Amino acid sequence: MALYAITIFLSAFLLFLIQPLIGKIILPWFGGSAAVWTTCLMFFQVALLLGYLYAHGSIRYLKPKLQGPLHLLLLAASAVFLPLIPKEAWKPTGLEEPTWKIVGLLGVTIGLPYFLLSTTGPLLQAWYARGGRRSSGDGTLSTGEDRFPYRLYALSNAGSMLALLAYPFVVEPIFNTRQQALGWSVGYGAFALLCGVVAVLSLKGAKVEAPATGGIASSKRAPATTLPAEAPPRPASYLLWVVLAATSTTLLLAITNRLTQNVAPIPFLWIAPLALYLLSFIIVFGPKEWRWHPAFLVLPPVALFLLVFSLAYGFRNLSPGILVPVYSFSLFICCMICHGELARQKPAPRYLTGFYLTISLGGALGGLLVGWFAPRYFNDYWELPLAAVVCILLTLFLLYRDPKGWRTPRWILSCGAVLGLFILLGYIQRQQPTGLRLSERNFYGVLQVVDWKYRNQYNVRRSLYNGTIKHGEQFLNSVRSLEPTTYYGPESGVGVGLRSLAVGPPVRVGVVGLGTGTLASYARRGDAYRFYEINPADIALARNAFTYLDDAKKRGATWEIVVGDARLSMEAEPPQGYDLLAVDAFSSDSIPVHLLTHEAFALFFKELKPDGILAVHISNRYLDLVPVVDSAARAFGKSVRILVNNNRLLDGVVVSQWMLVTSNQKFIRSLAGRPMVYKPIQKPGFRPWTDDYSNLFEIVRWTGQSQ
Repeated sequence: MALYAITIFLSAFLLFLIQPLIGKIILPWFGGSAAVWTTCLMFFQVALLLGYLYAHGSIRYLKPKLQGPLHLLLLAASAVFLPLIPKEAWKPTGLEEPTWKIVGLLGVTIGLPYFLLSTTGPLLQAWYARGGRRSSGDGTLSTGEDRFPYRLYALSNAGSMLALLAYPFVVEPIFNTRQQALGWSVGYGAFALLCGVVAVLSLKGAKVEAPATGGIASSKRAPATTLPAEAPPRPASYLLWVVLAATSTTLLLAITNRLTQNVAPIPFLWIAPLALYLLSFIIVFGPKEWRWHPAFLVLPPVALFLLVFSLAYGFRNLSPGILVPVYSFSLFICCMICHGELARQKPAPRYLTGFYLTISLGGALGGLLVGWFAPRYFNDYWELPLAAVVCILLTLFLLYRDPKGWRTPRWILSCGAVLGLFILLGYIQRQQPTGLRLSERNFYGVLQVVDWKYRNQYNVRRSLYNGTIKHGEQFLNSVRSLEPTTYYGPESGVGVGLRSLAVGPPVRVGVVGLGTGTLASYARRGDAYRFYEINPADIALARNAFTYLDDAKKRGATWEIVVGDARLSMEAEPPQGYDLLAVDAFSSDSIPVHLLTHEAFALFFKELKPDGILAVHISNRYLDLVPVVDSAARAFGKSVRILVNNNRLLDGVVVSQWMLVTSNQKFIRSLAGRPMVYKPIQKPGFRPWTDDYSNLFEIVRWTGQSQ
């Protein structure tokens, strides 16, 4: 028992430790998009399905004496993948489809080791149950009470959750990503040795099987050595298992997507929902029989109501201190509903691998829905409302099947939750912008163009939103269409920097993040602007729905757009000699971490002239980016100032915070007389960010106060 438990625990620990690790390593390669983690989870779910399929096929169709040797051969072959460090050749050029590029990268980097780790739970549980069969007086074999394998499934999920909790609090703050990858590879070697020992010992358990047996789940057994008759699961049971698993997985990925899109794509916000997802498995599969305690029966209706309420348009703008607990509580209880029913319906151990295979199929379907289908066929984040509706209907169905369900308050409360669902859905529909012109979604998120109507035609304007955050705006009145708006007004940090250059000869300006192309409104005859933009949909909207770029060309300025991640594009081009480089590459309200590391700033300063200005937009509700930029500026001996401008809503200008980094002391002195210009205070003990180390958790403002 101890050997099986240790091996299963270690495999689960490594299986889930590699997930945030590999996600963090490849995140910068794909623009820091929150969708990178969703795509990784999709890959993990599909790989898990393949692992469970292998375990089921091995137990069902291979003779026991062949199962161990085959697994030993695959374990030996997986050594060629070590150490698990992605190859630089997999970095995208910016023109590829990101989803399948990530899937291919993960496949060649962690494919076989991850596959083998995913097989360990069901395969070793089946071997363990097989070893517990003992002969009875009539010549049949039975499974001893001490060989109840589902407890090992709970242990497996405990190992997974421990890995997830260890990563943001222990692993990430102490070790850089290369050290993490090397340490994980050593751990995998230890697992392979342990699993090899178990595979050899499992052959002893196989000796009690008749030669014709196909394994614990096989229906072809010699009459003298069959287990007592146990009814196989019905097809309807398999279908329900798939739906339950798919619903919980869809909720997991959709809620994680919401959090990372609107806060930050940080490992903590990847891990917290996944840990709760696993915790629900641990709780419901620990005991032999799972039942809700009467005192907790009120929780499902409350969780379902909160989940539906979270769909309200204004809810997304609340602070992380509210968003994270509400989403986490709702996800956990919904997972308890789905996984609790799975635990109640778990079949006899002889059908164990088929049961796990069905659950993993549901997980893979949920992953494909959120990671592949939704970005291509939905124009907004509809997967979360869809999963919420299915979860509520499942709850009603499960209560309907429960003979006691009709006679308890559970049914009344659940019906009330359904009624609340429709009321809130109607409320949500009314909250959508009335002037919504179009909504478009792809790998990088949801872009919406909204026309705002005013009685005074002088103020009519068109806005671009990424998620819940405005990413640019333009007056539709021809008299005002050239005015810079939102975060780029004349008194904003980047506006002050560009206007300081307007008194001299034509300048060359680089802009990381296109938005609506608002900064082109500062372009004069002879100026050259170069925009870096990773999202093709944004490029199309900036050129077709807004006129900043066309107007700049009419004034005699030139501009070009480089498609792809800014860092990768800059690395592939010669120094551009920019007079000013503006970094403003937010996705909704989250930031691409790889644009704020020491290596990124080295690249930015290479692109700038010696006295050029680096303008970094740090306006953010949830993250205090001042120490990050300040530490990088100090490392290069640059002067840095923070410039904040006021709201001028009638002019379309909103408060923004920019950090201006430069060696140009004349420019620094010119800022001295301006209001709301600050010199950053160094944060004691702050560890500068590099490509190998970053810790967003330490700069999160959980109250969500704006800067």
